[in-house]
Amino acid sequence: MKSLKIIFFLISFAYSFSSIGQTVYKTKTGEKYHKESCNYLKYSKFAITLEDALAYGYEACKVCKPLYKTSKTALSSSNAKTDNNNTQSKVSTASQCTGKTKAGKRCKRMTKNANGRCYQH
Repeated sequence: MKSLKIIFFLISFAYSFSSIGQTVYKTKTGEKYHKESCNYLKYSKFAITLEDALAYGYEACKVCKPLYKTSKTALSSSNAKTDNNNTQSKVSTASQCTGKTKAGKRCKRMTKNANGRCYQH
């Protein structure tokens, strides 16, 4: 009986540490995090830890359904008391690309990149 308790404790201990450094993936311009096998990662895939993805405000993909999609709500409810005013600063707004086309006109694509340019420029 004692050995059964020790085995149960070791399994639960190992399971709790498996979620700490979980790697999820994001796309170049997306706002969601994915499993490695998700179809949305066909053209671009960047590894990121789950904690970083939640800190940056990414949401779980509704297609591949990563394991900890409810972690964001748990994180936001735990930080709600201390971080009420910082939620606005995490949301980035899209703006028109500042790049020029071959014809010399301004690009019409929208971007959220910090440099103000879309994926093509």
